Amino acid sequence: MSLRLVPFADPGVPDTRSGLRLILWLEHQQLRGQLAALGWGLLFFGGIAASPVAVGLAVQAVIDKSWSKLALAVLLLLAFGAAKAAADSFFHRAVVTNWISTASRLQQLLMRKAAELGSLLTRRIAAGEVVAVSSGDVEKIGWFVEVLGRFAAALLTCFAVVIGLLFYEPQLGLVVAIAVPVLAFSIVPLMGPAERRADAQRAKGGRATELAADTVAGLRVLRGIGGEQLFLDRYRSASQEYRQSAVHSARMWSLIAALQVLLFGVFLVVVVWFGIRLVVAGRISVGELVTTYGFITFMLVPLHTFEETASAFIFSKVSARRAARVLSLQRMDDTRGTGVAQVPEGDLFDPASGLEVPAGSFTAVVCGNPDAGGRLADHLGGHSPEAEPDDVSALLDGVALDDLPLESARTAVLVQDKDPVLLSGTVRDLFDVPSSGAVTAEQALEASQCADILEVLRQSLPAGGTTDPMQAILTERGRSLSGGQRQRIALARSLYVDPAVLVLDEPTSAVDAHTEARIADGLRALRAGRTTVVFTSSPLMLDRADRVVFVPDGRVAAVGAHHELVHTDRAYRAVVTREDEPLEEMA
Repeated sequence: MSLRLVPFADPGVPDTRSGLRLILWLEHQQLRGQLAALGWGLLFFGGIAASPVAVGLAVQAVIDKSWSKLALAVLLLLAFGAAKAAADSFFHRAVVTNWISTASRLQQLLMRKAAELGSLLTRRIAAGEVVAVSSGDVEKIGWFVEVLGRFAAALLTCFAVVIGLLFYEPQLGLVVAIAVPVLAFSIVPLMGPAERRADAQRAKGGRATELAADTVAGLRVLRGIGGEQLFLDRYRSASQEYRQSAVHSARMWSLIAALQVLLFGVFLVVVVWFGIRLVVAGRISVGELVTTYGFITFMLVPLHTFEETASAFIFSKVSARRAARVLSLQRMDDTRGTGVAQVPEGDLFDPASGLEVPAGSFTAVVCGNPDAGGRLADHLGGHSPEAEPDDVSALLDGVALDDLPLESARTAVLVQDKDPVLLSGTVRDLFDVPSSGAVTAEQALEASQCADILEVLRQSLPAGGTTDPMQAILTERGRSLSGGQRQRIALARSLYVDPAVLVLDEPTSAVDAHTEARIADGLRALRAGRTTVVFTSSPLMLDRADRVVFVPDGRVAAVGAHHELVHTDRAYRAVVTREDEPLEEMA
């Protein structure tokens, strides 16, 4: 597998039934790379393992004063060293390629899942957890795939050395054949506690990351209410808990490493003592003892690899469980999304709530509860996270959105969340998205009342350079802008796309009344003849809608014009005007 193929054109469909199955699936995807690592690894470890033969031959040649044997030993040592040196680079390249390829494949799968679920992803799993999975967990899973190639090569080489010792010196070989499996499996009883500690460490690390992400995202609000210190103390506490769990886990792995060194040292002392007795008895030569000692010291290399493999497996198993959890999230049943890839146009209807939006209308929806409004907006866009097989999604021109392929559903209906994300880059880059081509970026910005924002961005450009505000840089998530400015820029992007149905969830909640009124007029004019749904409780926006639908408890309760509902529906009036008392009837 060449790194030139990364990112993959198609990362595949992962097996997410469990963390272990996900790891096995990733291993299978990297089979060719693992075979390459195994081949170069055998040559690399073989060069190291065979060197004691040349060293023992050289020692015995000096004792026997045989120059021909010494020359042969030197040639063998050079040959083994050359094989090791040649294989080293290719072996390292192969295992690192496996690591990077696996991590890249997994990150592509996670990004694909994030694009499929949209804002529903962070409603099902905390944003900090998603960040932890796509960074640290991906690295740990890739680490296990990488180390598995080294493990297979070390295991086969170790097996070959033990077999060779049994033929070369049967008595010492028998001791080694018994001792090596004991040393390799001596850490097995400690793997269970190590896994539990690793699981606890991962959970606390995810919690700390989640808290940090939430704190950074709400930093502006925290400063406004003086809550920075409170959240700083919370993060400090979570960070200390994570540190303590990491130390607790590291102690277990220190014990495992110390046990390996201790047992191997005892084993080496026993073998040397036994070998010296054989030399004194005249049953083996000094050169054979040196060769045997070299073989045994080589065993330390695969034993360290076995220990690393066990460590990588435990950490990757914990990480894979969380990655599988994210990748297993579905927005629909497997039987859905198989309809024709044709984008329908017509009335939008939600059977669950009874909400009906006539084609080409500007419809405002009042829910009273912002969270309920957000869920209904998602449902109108076909973003339902846990749809049952017999559930009916929103219908567009009588066609269920869940029956459309994902790409067609997203083309038909665009949902702008109440907290839209602005990626870093220039303002022009913000409009580098698929669109109908009927609306220009300038028209969308004008309708969203972004003239003052463009002027501020123009002034931020370096002196002597371009004066085009579209080339100004927006920082990550638009943090250099105020909340109202971010809303207007995001609205302009949505208007530029010009979808068949545009669903806006509280698009002007952070905008002043004067600007909001102009946005409402601009939105109505630019979307004339196109279906637009706005979830809002602002009288300024409601007054400009063709029709208003009141959905207080998940079901449509009233439909009409804003000024009619204010005077005829007390519950609607309480939500919109924040009043409980009825207004005096107008003359």
